[in-house]
Amino acid sequence: MNTNNGDFSQNATLPDVEQLTKLANELFTALPCDGSRIAAASSAVPGGFTSPLAGAAGSGIPQGFGLPGEAELQKLFAPRQPSLASVPDSLDTGSVFGNPSAAATSPLAGLDKSVLAGVLPHNFGLPDEAQLQQLLVSRVPSGSHIPGSIETASIPAAPSSVAGHELTAESLTDAEQLAKVGTSPQAFEAELQKLFAENSADKSGGQKSVAHPTFDASLIAGLSPQAYGLPGEAELRELFGSFSKPAAGIPASPEPGSTLYFLDELKHGGFNAQAPTLVSAHPAFDVQAVRRDFPILKERVNGQPLVWFDNAATTQKPQAVIDRVSYFYEHENSNIHRAAHELAARATDAYEKARDTVAKFMNASSSAEIVFARGTTEAINLVAQSWGRQHIKAGDEIVITWLEHHANIVPWKQLCEATGATLRVAPVDDDGQVLLGEYQKLLNSHTKLVSFTQVSNALGTVTPAREMIEMAHRVGARVLLDGAQSVSHLRVDVQVLDCDWFVFSGHKIFAPTGIGVLYGKAELLESMPPWQGGGNMIEDVTFEKIVYQPAPARFEAGTGNIADAVGLGAALEYLLKIGIDNIARYEHELLVYAMDALRSISGLRLIGTAAEKTSVLSFVLEGHSNQDIGVALNRAGIAVRTGHHCAQPILRRFGLESTVRPSLAFYNTHEEVDLLVSTVRRIKSGQDF
Repeated sequence: MNTNNGDFSQNATLPDVEQLTKLANELFTALPCDGSRIAAASSAVPGGFTSPLAGAAGSGIPQGFGLPGEAELQKLFAPRQPSLASVPDSLDTGSVFGNPSAAATSPLAGLDKSVLAGVLPHNFGLPDEAQLQQLLVSRVPSGSHIPGSIETASIPAAPSSVAGHELTAESLTDAEQLAKVGTSPQAFEAELQKLFAENSADKSGGQKSVAHPTFDASLIAGLSPQAYGLPGEAELRELFGSFSKPAAGIPASPEPGSTLYFLDELKHGGFNAQAPTLVSAHPAFDVQAVRRDFPILKERVNGQPLVWFDNAATTQKPQAVIDRVSYFYEHENSNIHRAAHELAARATDAYEKARDTVAKFMNASSSAEIVFARGTTEAINLVAQSWGRQHIKAGDEIVITWLEHHANIVPWKQLCEATGATLRVAPVDDDGQVLLGEYQKLLNSHTKLVSFTQVSNALGTVTPAREMIEMAHRVGARVLLDGAQSVSHLRVDVQVLDCDWFVFSGHKIFAPTGIGVLYGKAELLESMPPWQGGGNMIEDVTFEKIVYQPAPARFEAGTGNIADAVGLGAALEYLLKIGIDNIARYEHELLVYAMDALRSISGLRLIGTAAEKTSVLSFVLEGHSNQDIGVALNRAGIAVRTGHHCAQPILRRFGLESTVRPSLAFYNTHEEVDLLVSTVRRIKSGQDF
C-alpha cells in the first residue's frame, strides 16, 4: 500500500454496523466529557474541555448517530502534547485502541468490504476510507501503532508533505507546533479556524475525489460547540477574560437560560472570589416581598389601589395570620384546659404556644409573666383595678405625660377619684418630646405609680423610656409602659427596660383584633388579686372559700379569645422572621423621606417633630379642614385617620382639636408616600379628582 498517493489495499474494508457501534461506544467511554455539560475543575479552564470542535447543525453529522465527529477523530489521533498549556489532556488513546500487541483484536482488522458495498459513508456525513486513511497518516507520530492494514513504517516521523501538499506551521500536525499554540481566546479561535479549512475536495461528478484526501471546509461550516454543551466563542472570550478582572463579590444565582454553570460562577467570582472591600451590615429590605404577604393590599377602593396609611389605628394582617386563625377553627377549635379529648389538647397547646411566643418576642423571663387580655385598654384597667386599688391611697400621686392616649389617662383619673390620689402630668416641648427636667420635678416620695407611652399615637414621639423608668424607680414608684404604638416599630426588651408592666394590643402589630397582652414581673403578678371572677381562673370554689389559680391564669377569667391569641402568636413569629431591627431601619428611612416631602408643601404644618420619632405624620393644611382632606384622600384610595385620635390633651397643647394623621408600617412604600404628597398638593390647589 502506498500511503503517499492515497491508494488503498484491496483487502481494506469498512467496519459493519455492529463494529462501528462498538467503536463509537469505546470512543465515548474514553472521552472525559458526556456531551451535555462541562464539569468545573480546579484548573483555570474546566477539566474535560479537550475537544476543540463539537456538534454541527443540519444533516451529514456523525454526532447525529452517536458516532465521533471529525473533531473527536482529529483529537483522538493527534500527538499527545496538549494544545493549551492550561488545559490538561485527559484522553488516553491506549484506553481506546489498546497497545501494539492488541492490534489483532482491533475493530478495523479483517473486515469484509462487501458487507457495506452499497453504503456510501458520505450519505451519513462520515469520512470515507481514503479520508480515514489520510487522517491516520497525518496524525500519528513516528513509532505509533495503528490497528488494521496500515504499516507504521510508512508513516513519517515528522511529515512535511502529504500527497504533494505542503504542510505549514499553521496546519498543527507537528507536535512542536502544537506546543506553540497560545492560550488566549484569539489564538485558540485562530487555530480552530485553520484546522480543516486548508483544502476543498473536487466534487465533480457528484462525488468527492479522494486522490488527495482532504476535507471540504463546508463539512464544518455549521459546527456549533453549544450542540455538545461546550462553550462558544463569546463564552470562551468571557471565560478567559475573567481572569484579568478583579474578583467579584458574592456569586449570584446562574442567569436564566444558562446551562454553562461553571461560566456563571467564574463570571461572578465563584472559583476565585475575594471578600468584598465593603459589605453592608444590613441586607436590603424587600418591601415588595412583604407586601405580597398582605392580601388586602391588593384591594381597590374608589377605583384606586388601596394605600393603607392608618396603621396607628390598626394594622393589616399577613396571610400567615389569616391562615393560622382559619386552621384553628378548621382543626383545633375547642375550649382550653380541663378536657380529655383531642381538640381540647390541640387548642390548649396552640394557646400556650402563643403565650411562649409573646414571652420570646418581649424577652420576658417566663411565659408565666404573660397575661392575655382583650387589648391595651383592658390591660391598663386590669393593673389599675387590681394593683392600683390595693396600693394607691389618698395622698399618693400617679404621674403620666401630656402624650398619653385616653386609655392611659381615664383609668388613672378614675382610680384617683376613687382613692383620693392625685394625677400629675409631665409636660412636653414644642417638638412633642417629654421635658425630662420637669418630669424629674414631679417625682417624689408620694409617687406610687408612673404610667406613660413609649411612642405617642398622635405625634409619633419616642419617649426616653429606659431613663424615665430608672428615674421613677429611684423614688420607689412602679412603672407601667404603654407599648401599643411601639411594638410594631421598635425592639421591645422588658428586661432591659426594667418596666414593671408592659401592655400592647394585637391589632396594632398585624394580629387579630380583640387580643392584647399584659406583661408583669412575676412577683408583682403573684401579689395582685384577680380583677374579674369566673371560670378558668380558679382552682377550687366553695361557698366558704375560693382558691385562685396562680398567674397568669388568675387574670384570664372565662373563655378567652383563644383563636385570636393563636393568631397573635403567628403574627409575632412572622415579625421575628423578618427582624424588628430590619423593620425599624426601613421605617425610619421612609419616615424621614415622608417628612421631608410633606415639609415641601407650603401651608402644611407637621405636628410632632421630635428628633426621636417613628411612624406618625400628623399635619394640618392651611385653609382646609382635616375632615375634607381625609375625604379627598379617600377618593384617591388613600386611607388616613382624621380627628383627635383619642389624645385630645396633646393636640390641645399645640392649639388643635384634630389633625390629619397618616401613619406608616413596614409594607408602605416610597411610591405611596409620593402619591400622598402629590394628592395633598392637588387638594391645596383646589383640583378636583
